[in-house]
Amino acid sequence: MIDLAIVLAFVTYSVASGFASRRRASRDLSEYFLAGRSLEGWRAGVSMAATQYAADTPMLVAGLVAVGGVFSLWRLWSYGLAFLMMGFLLGRAWRRAGVLTDAELTEIRYSGSGVPWLRALKAVYYGTVVNCTVMALVLVAATRVFEIFLPWHQWLPGSLYEPLLGVVEATGANLWSGSERLPAAIATTNNVISIVLLLTFVALYSTTGGLRSVVNTDVGQFIFMMLGTALYALLAVRAAGGHDSLLEALRAHYGPERAEEILSFTPPLSDALFPVLVVVSLQWLFQMNSDGTGYLAQRTMACASDRQARSAALVFTFAQVALRSLLWLPIVLALLVLYPFDASEITEATIAARELTFAEGIDDLLPVGARGVMITGMLAALASTIDTHLNWGASYWSNDLYGALWLGRVRKRAPRPREMVFVARLSNVVIVSISVTIMTHLRSIQTAWQVSLLFGAGLGAVLVLRWLWERINLACEIVAILVSVILAPLLLLAVDEDWVRLVSMATISSVAVVATALLTSPTEPSRLVEFYRRVEPPGWWRRTAERAGDDPNAPRAALVRGAVAVVAAAVSVYALLVGGGLLVLRPERWGSALATLGLSLVAVPVWWKHLGSPGGAASPEAPPGPRPPDRPAS
Repeated sequence: MIDLAIVLAFVTYSVASGFASRRRASRDLSEYFLAGRSLEGWRAGVSMAATQYAADTPMLVAGLVAVGGVFSLWRLWSYGLAFLMMGFLLGRAWRRAGVLTDAELTEIRYSGSGVPWLRALKAVYYGTVVNCTVMALVLVAATRVFEIFLPWHQWLPGSLYEPLLGVVEATGANLWSGSERLPAAIATTNNVISIVLLLTFVALYSTTGGLRSVVNTDVGQFIFMMLGTALYALLAVRAAGGHDSLLEALRAHYGPERAEEILSFTPPLSDALFPVLVVVSLQWLFQMNSDGTGYLAQRTMACASDRQARSAALVFTFAQVALRSLLWLPIVLALLVLYPFDASEITEATIAARELTFAEGIDDLLPVGARGVMITGMLAALASTIDTHLNWGASYWSNDLYGALWLGRVRKRAPRPREMVFVARLSNVVIVSISVTIMTHLRSIQTAWQVSLLFGAGLGAVLVLRWLWERINLACEIVAILVSVILAPLLLLAVDEDWVRLVSMATISSVAVVATALLTSPTEPSRLVEFYRRVEPPGWWRRTAERAGDDPNAPRAALVRGAVAVVAAAVSVYALLVGGGLLVLRPERWGSALATLGLSLVAVPVWWKHLGSPGGAASPEAPPGPRPPDRPAS
């Protein structure tokens, strides 16, 4: 009952937050999707971290460490570079653009008759294909948590549960995770009940209160997650015999050499070293959200000032890369001791079993009360991910598809603010329906999702370059999309190695984008000047800066300042991660740990100075520009 009371308290807090923000969210889309552009940086950053926590992420970490050791987590940690680039290089630009969605950015960045259709295409791709598939994947991963912690067949009376079980058996529905704890039909029935309740709960606060309620609940949810994870780490290490016994047991179970590989932050010298380094070096940039496109940009645009936008990215990166990892590492190492396995034979089933140990450990190791906090943390992670995807996806449907395409180009009338908010809320229902439909067929679309991820890698370069280089035009984005659409399925069919696929897609798409920029007509100068004055982007904007009456060297100087800040902040984040990790995992190396932590502190003054600087071409901080009017149909 104590565990259940903790969960119910969390649910009550979240729903109350949504209804408290309802009136303000109903004013217009800016209030609903960007919280009136009033967010504090730390709140926006914590919200991003809460969203990316997801209930399946710690399970993924448990599997990665079991197979490849701590070093394998650099595949996740490398994304911190993209987060810092978004903050110190592009956060100000996103905010000053004055748009509601990244799809809308095409209207102020490019010229040509194809601009509205590119906007609609991106709204459909990001708002529906990517968004709904990610939600479906999260829900499928959630079934592994639900099956352990939410045994509805034990809680509900038979008169209520048996008919639901009968429907599941009659329809042949299968949402079973594969765990041997429960028969498939009972597990599926339990998961259906859990998913319906979770989606209803999330919709209650995210649909009513908009982004403001999403962020407010994210902050509370993140606190729950961290408290629960810290408690789990403490109890798991204690169950493994304490810190010293844990390290000795690792060596006893897996041998001294394998134990060293598990504990190492540096790569092992093997044939697989080069491919791993290639993936770690490239994947943070060559991905569909390389410039923050999506809900990260949404949080950035919702910040109250440029400084707050940069602070959001910094808080997000420290929380995402350093804080949560330093709490997860002792847990996954303790699980390797408490649930040992044969590391000489690694199969897909082995990886799945190792991932599941994270949830099994909660059930087996945590006492009443502590288990309730951790279960609430896992549910909070799920809720935070889903509420963000609902709000973010609805922004495309209402702002770009309904407002700009349907009303602006088909009906040729201006949207009414409350009408748009109503459409946004209705869009949440549609997005949930699509996501659940995808979820029930997920096993048959795994290849399609792999194509989608590889497709995103082909867009990475152009998404960043459109901010940094004035020559990027509408044709460049179209070419990047076409190259990715054609190349992604071919690479999946012809190439087995992930790193070769990534290098091939990154190289070919980047060359195609640059060649298109040099060989086709540039964006209209008047459009570029308007964009430059509004956004003040860093990089290679010399001609446009001259036309705008600005110092032609200012954009490049801003790029250099931002790049220096990104590097310095990355040193602080990763040195904190490695130094803290050495203290946790290898206390005998305390000298190296303290030196690494010292390096983290030394880099602080460099990025701290940039945190409050204007950051743009030359002008002081200014409020975001006005939203661009939707173009009339031609």
